[in-house]
Amino acid sequence: MKTCLRMICCTCCLAVFRPALAPADVNPPEEFTALFNGSDLRDWHGMPHFDPRRIAEMNVEDRANWSTKNNEAMRAHWRVENGEIVNDGDGPYLTTNREFGDIELLIEYRTVPKADSGIYLRGTPQVQIWDAHGGSGERIRGSGGLYNNSQGAPGRVPLVKADKSFGQWNSFRILQIGARTSVWMNDQLLVDHAIMENYWDSSLPLFARGPIQLQTHGGEIRWRNLFVREIGAEAAGRILREKNGNGFVSVFNGKDFRGWTGPLGNYEIIDGAIACEPHKDGTIFTEETYSDFAVRLEFLLPPAGNNGLAIRFPGEGNPTYASMCELQVLDSEHPKYANLDPRQYHGSAYGMVPAHRGSLRPAGEWNFQEVTVRGSVVQVELNGFPILNADLSTVSDFMDDKPHPGRNLTSGHFGFVGHNDPVRFRNVSIRRIEDSTPAGGS
Repeated sequence: MKTCLRMICCTCCLAVFRPALAPADVNPPEEFTALFNGSDLRDWHGMPHFDPRRIAEMNVEDRANWSTKNNEAMRAHWRVENGEIVNDGDGPYLTTNREFGDIELLIEYRTVPKADSGIYLRGTPQVQIWDAHGGSGERIRGSGGLYNNSQGAPGRVPLVKADKSFGQWNSFRILQIGARTSVWMNDQLLVDHAIMENYWDSSLPLFARGPIQLQTHGGEIRWRNLFVREIGAEAAGRILREKNGNGFVSVFNGKDFRGWTGPLGNYEIIDGAIACEPHKDGTIFTEETYSDFAVRLEFLLPPAGNNGLAIRFPGEGNPTYASMCELQVLDSEHPKYANLDPRQYHGSAYGMVPAHRGSLRPAGEWNFQEVTVRGSVVQVELNGFPILNADLSTVSDFMDDKPHPGRNLTSGHFGFVGHNDPVRFRNVSIRRIEDSTPAGGS
């Protein structure tokens, strides 16, 4: 399960949050707010390179002592000068008291030869900043990459080198929806919608929320014009839906059930969305069949809502076992489901492989999900976070020892598995995958 860092930052700053003072020369763009008030560091605290989960494990006294030490060191190495944040190249990292999820971040910096720095997002390294004019190796490719991604992973190396000469200010624009991260430097695209990996535990998705940190070591660096725009669920879903959408074809017109079959009388269309009627069930599915494919959709769960996605459904039988799999659609954090088998929570290949938890939006908010099916492998990305990557052919341990004979199907229908709850689905589109099509839509 993902770690939320909200409780960590409140104790690390050891102060009640106060709105930033905004002098006349701090002018955020429309819809943005200032992270730095231009006068002091009241909305920041010091924190070194440290796994946030370990902070949460500290007792209150140890955490307070640790925070006091870091804040004293922060004040020794960080200062405000002429409306700029200045660091001498040492000390803990400057860390926002607030936590953030989906954001657009604007920030400018100026540094010196041989300096090394970066921007941590959600308490995780990092958008890289370094001396791109000297040295060797990846340095010469320029700043702005997701340096702590795995070797060869998308985003680790910037697409172009955009660093300005020393003495000039560089500007970043960073857009992060879930783990999907895009970086522009001096108006040039460096990272294009790449997954930012969880440095602290590569087996888990990026944290759902966390602070922004300004890293420094090796030389003076100055920062100015730090502005952030928080992105809500609707806007985040729209960004994800519109990115890399080539080849996706709508399979639901928002008006009627043309192209669908099954017990359609148990479903209704509400405000352009398919919804299972309360206290009714059954699996409705596309008339067309698919072998390898990707499906994009948005769904809204009522409290304790339960439904599922039928993957390669043969058209008859219990879709949980007759299909390649049923991917659970569930309000996983509702108290009603506190004691389920891990293979029953949202995004899981039901009864076979558990999905990572922590990326689901609260009941009543729309979620964006993309499912990619290639051969025996099923991948699920929820709100920009990869939560399942399972090769079902390797599964040998089944919940309740119930076999899943359909898991070896190579083609079938796509459908919704109703379970008496009015779960809604909209913007449903499918792309057939040929051998040359990258998995995951990116």
